[in-house]
Amino acid sequence: MPAQSSDALLEAGPPESDAAVLRLSGRLDAYSVGHLWDAALAALASRTSVPVIVDASGVAYCDVAGAALLVDLLRRPRAPGAEVSVRNLRSPFDRLLRQFDPRGFEDRPPPPRLDEPLAERVGEVGIAVLRQAYERVAFVGEAAAAAVDTLTNLRRVRWREPVLIAQRMGADAVPIVVLIGFLIGVILAFQTAVAIRDFGADVFVANAVALAVLRELGPLMTAIVLAGRSGSAFAAEIGTMKVNEEIDALITMGVSPVQFLVVPRMLAGFLIAPLLTAMANFVGLLGGAVAMRTFGIPFVTYFHQVQSIATLGDLFGGLVKAFVFGLLVAGVGCLQGLKTGEGASAVGQSTTHAVVGGIILVIAADSIFAVIFNILGL
Repeated sequence: MPAQSSDALLEAGPPESDAAVLRLSGRLDAYSVGHLWDAALAALASRTSVPVIVDASGVAYCDVAGAALLVDLLRRPRAPGAEVSVRNLRSPFDRLLRQFDPRGFEDRPPPPRLDEPLAERVGEVGIAVLRQAYERVAFVGEAAAAAVDTLTNLRRVRWREPVLIAQRMGADAVPIVVLIGFLIGVILAFQTAVAIRDFGADVFVANAVALAVLRELGPLMTAIVLAGRSGSAFAAEIGTMKVNEEIDALITMGVSPVQFLVVPRMLAGFLIAPLLTAMANFVGLLGGAVAMRTFGIPFVTYFHQVQSIATLGDLFGGLVKAFVFGLLVAGVGCLQGLKTGEGASAVGQSTTHAVVGGIILVIAADSIFAVIFNILGL
């Protein structure tokens, strides 16, 4: 049964001592073995009960592709006593074939799945949580020490970089913060007015908008925007430096990555978040006024009602939250950037973890503030 390419030939030879013989001749290279492969496997499958000898005495050339064909013939599972063997392969092609062990290419069954006990899995998760908590606490301590050292030696601070970071984090975020703050005020006022209009209490919508925006929504929505914009940017920038081994270069030169990269970003987050929050508060109240104007409430009446219900404690309580939220967002972004692994995909993972972790920490901190303010009566 011949199977021929332009330079290679496969044919069945006369049997020898109850063994079938397949003769290969010509060139076994990447251009010819593709035409022989299926025919060789079919010939092998038709002789399942007898040994098969692959006679390669007529092979004039054999490269890695030809060796792959021979290895594939040798590795095929066969019945006992019906093995495949190769003979008469000339040098140096025989040395090429001997570099490969056909048994190393055998299909192995997947390892049995081991069901871990529940206690062991709970322990592994607990250890992972404790390890992450330790990393965060250690990072906060190192960042705090670097920040104190920076503030006590202001002449060593490269002020150009914090200013540029603050510009990207603050000025570039103004449009999106203004848009979201305005829409929050409009939606909150409109939905509240629809609910209480039947009771003739339209003017008290200003109370709900003022307290919700100043106490919660202003700082919270601003922090979420910063987590999506700046936290992810910090993680991507530092993560790319980590992948490119620039962090290792800083350490080699005796420069602390935390002081050089993290502290300027955390200072920018600490200072910019309250400013953006104040702007979000203003446009949120303005959006509520615009929405209430459609219900016939004048601007003067609306803002007079806001002034009567909102206190400085409400305003400064939200701004205090903003200081903490800015630190959390910047710190998580920098931490995830420093923890970036190898490869381009690791940068994307660090960015995702920075956004998700920043939002979760901001909401958790907001719940803690709510408890503290309730205890203090604020």
